[in-house]
Amino acid sequence: MESDAYDDLDRALVHALQLDGRAPFSRLAEVLGVSDQTVARRYTRLRTTGAVRVLGLTDPAAVGDVVWLVRVRCLPDAALPVAEAMARRADTSWVHVLSDGTEVAASTRAASGLDSDALLLRKLPQTPRVVGVSAHCVLHEFYGGEQGLVNKTEALTAEQVGRLRPPAADRSKGPRGPVGAEDGKLLDVLARDGRAPLAELAAATGWSQSTVRRRLAGLRADGTLYFDVDYTHRMFHQSVTTTMWLSVRPSDLAATGQALADHPEVAFACATTGTKNLMATVVCADVRALYAYLTTRIAELPSVLDMETAPILRRVKGPGPLFAPPSRASRRTS
Repeated sequence: MESDAYDDLDRALVHALQLDGRAPFSRLAEVLGVSDQTVARRYTRLRTTGAVRVLGLTDPAAVGDVVWLVRVRCLPDAALPVAEAMARRADTSWVHVLSDGTEVAASTRAASGLDSDALLLRKLPQTPRVVGVSAHCVLHEFYGGEQGLVNKTEALTAEQVGRLRPPAADRSKGPRGPVGAEDGKLLDVLARDGRAPLAELAAATGWSQSTVRRRLAGLRADGTLYFDVDYTHRMFHQSVTTTMWLSVRPSDLAATGQALADHPEVAFACATTGTKNLMATVVCADVRALYAYLTTRIAELPSVLDMETAPILRRVKGPGPLFAPPSRASRRTS
């Protein structure tokens, strides 16, 4: 579907789902000022055409996971096969083919620091076409997760956002630890369809629907479970996505990372290990808009010492704007 096939109501619905992926159609309709039937019809059209998908995901901090960003250099004909092999793994959250088609970037998760060696070295595709690998531990996330880029579009008014945003999770007790087998069955279904009906969730877990409802509430309340939205980039006229790696003075890392998080173009930003200690994903309308962003907002950050940019040629796996048909195998902890 072309960009002009989507209207303000479509964009408002996507924003609403980013705020509360399991909000009933009746609740969405009340806030959006339309009928229940209209919301149901719009959502069904967007979902069946592949324009929108709601995902139920787990927060790595809540379950005590360590997140790594991996960059894999490949021979020119190998990047896509390597990316697809990495995307099929349960321990990858997102996988992108970058730049000139010779580099794959991915996010992986390990249950603990003890698992990181096996995750990053022995589980990567074993092929001579991979010519180099670098790995960077995520130290702090400034923007991402449940804070989707849709929240910066202003498709909803502040008053509508306030009515839809669920209560903040209580993370005062720290990480809850790994997800158990029983919760895992529930989360496996939600990773494929965050709006899966209670009956489907009950069938997958063997629980009653009331038990499923209570467990969902508990997982959301302690911050384990959040919802994200896959959506076509044409919905918001976004056509260029770029990965940025920045070198920033350590004394200014927190302030610079927060400044990036506040930029309307930034979909994700985090502090990492390595010579480039700040990474961000930037989404712009076109190449001219990207140039303007780099030469204004980024140029105005005094602590940026060095910068590397790599456009995303293809998103093979992961939530966010859909730029190509994904071959994805989402995991419950992505």
